Amino acid sequence: MKDKLKIKISIGDRVYPLSIFPEQEESLRKAAKEINSMMKKYEQSYAVRDKQDVLAMCALQFANQLENLGKSNAELQVDVVKKLKDLNKLVENNCN
Repeated sequence: MKDKLKIKISIGDRVYPLSIFPEQEESLRKAAKEINSMMKKYEQSYAVRDKQDVLAMCALQFANQLENLGKSNAELQVDVVKKLKDLNKLVENNCN
């Protein structure tokens, strides 16, 4: 079992201590940076000062992006399956 790292992640002017696996560090730091960047944009664009409201808007934005990505992946999977079935039919027809 791998040893966990103890790191501190800052989100919205708060520091969160985490125990993570080393391979998670880069993606967690990037995620925190993205959240802080989005928070800053919301605070500047909408003059929102309540961090909880800003975090809620960020969570909604990320959830929406995740939902859209899931739909895109599902559509892509359907397309790939259809193409594979079509290729399979071509192979079967050429072999007979």
